Amino acid sequence: MATPRRSSVNPVTGRIPWILVLPALIGLVFLALPMVGLLVRTPWSTLGERLAAPGVLEALRLSLITATCATAACLVFGVPLAWLLARVAFPGRRLVRALVTVPLVLPPVVGGVALLLVLGRRGLVGQWLDQVFGFSLPFTTAGVVVAEAFVAMPFLVISVEGALRAADLRYEEAAATLGASRWTVFRRVTLPLVAPGITAGAVLCWARALGEFGATITFAGNFPGQTQTMPLAVYLALESDPEAAIVLSLVLLVVSVVVLASLRDRWVNSP
Repeated sequence: MATPRRSSVNPVTGRIPWILVLPALIGLVFLALPMVGLLVRTPWSTLGERLAAPGVLEALRLSLITATCATAACLVFGVPLAWLLARVAFPGRRLVRALVTVPLVLPPVVGGVALLLVLGRRGLVGQWLDQVFGFSLPFTTAGVVVAEAFVAMPFLVISVEGALRAADLRYEEAAATLGASRWTVFRRVTLPLVAPGITAGAVLCWARALGEFGATITFAGNFPGQTQTMPLAVYLALESDPEAAIVLSLVLLVVSVVVLASLRDRWVNSP
C-alpha cells in the first residue's frame, strides 16, 4: 500500500502559506550562505597539495583516532546509562538526566575548565592519579579523548534513551517468561531492538567529537602531533595561512554532510 503524500498547502485554507515562505527562505539563506562562501573561497587548484601537507594529515589522523576512541568510550558507558534512565525508576532520575544533558548547553571552554579542576594535576581526581599512578591526563592525547567524550556522550545517551522508550517491551517480557536471564534479554533482545538508535547516536557522537574545539584546547592544549586535532589546526592556520584554514574547514564540512546524509532516512521517517 502506497504511503499518502503530505500536502504542501494549508489544510484549512487550501492555499500555500506565503507569509511563512519569506522568513523560511531567509532562514535557509542564513544557514546555507556561509557554507556556500566556504566552497567559493576554497583554493581548488591547490587543494590536493594542501591536503597532502604533513600537518594536515597529522591533524586529520589524530582527529579520526581520538574521535573514534571517544565514541567507543561513550558506547561503553553511555548505553548502560541510557538504559538506566529509560528503564529504571529511581530517586533523582530527573536530576541525573539533567546532568547528562548539561554538556549540550555548557560552553565547551567551561567544560574544559571543569575537566582541569577535576582531572588536572591539582584537581580533585587528577592529583590522586598523579600521586598514585604517576599519570596525568591534561595536555596529552588521552586528554583529547576525555574532552571529546565529555561533550559528545549526551548525543549518544539521548538517542539511545529515546530508542529504549520507543521499543516494544513485550519482546523483552516474552524472553524473560521463557527463562532468559536479564543479561541475555539485554544482549539478545534489547540491543537488537534499539540498534538503529545506538547507531544514530554513535554517528552523532563521533561527529561531535570530531568537531570539538573549546574543551580540547582548554584541557589538552594545541600541540602538533599530540593534541592538535582538525578544529585546532583550523584555528592555528587562520592566523598565518587562511587558505589552509579553508581547506581544513572544507574537510570538516564534508564529514558533517556525510554524517547528516547517513542519518537522513532516520530523521525523515521518524513519526
